[in-house]
Amino acid sequence: MKKIENIMKSDNFSAINVGKLNEVGEYVLELGPEIKIPGKVFGGAAIEATGGEFSFQSFLPGTESGFIHTHKNHEELYFFLNGNGEFQVDGKIFPVTEGSVVRVSPEGKRSVRNNGQTPLLMLCVQYKGNTFTQEDATDGVILNEPVKW
Repeated sequence: MKKIENIMKSDNFSAINVGKLNEVGEYVLELGPEIKIPGKVFGGAAIEATGGEFSFQSFLPGTESGFIHTHKNHEELYFFLNGNGEFQVDGKIFPVTEGSVVRVSPEGKRSVRNNGQTPLLMLCVQYKGNTFTQEDATDGVILNEPVKW
């Protein structure tokens, strides 16, 4: 089974590598002895994220998530990086392909499937919904320091 590589860590950052994106299918997420999801890897704990979670997932042609789910508090952004498929939210079904981005509120009943001929690769970013404010939009601070490589 494929493993996340730790690159570097210090007080203000951590860096990991999940490997080549075309090899995400080699991961297996084990939620219990009888629940194993092929092609899925969560990275938040490995990178020590404190405000959200993310996962990569690869669906082989003809496969799907296999369930509909919601969240109690978390909104999700789904970024489609390769392939073709369909996404379902609250019974509405629409196509997704490389470059598609889908936002789903916590209450949205969601599922995804690959109805294409190649692997469907997605990145899902999960965070607490309804928390981003106008103040957050201007949170970045450009420092008056030279960049040194």
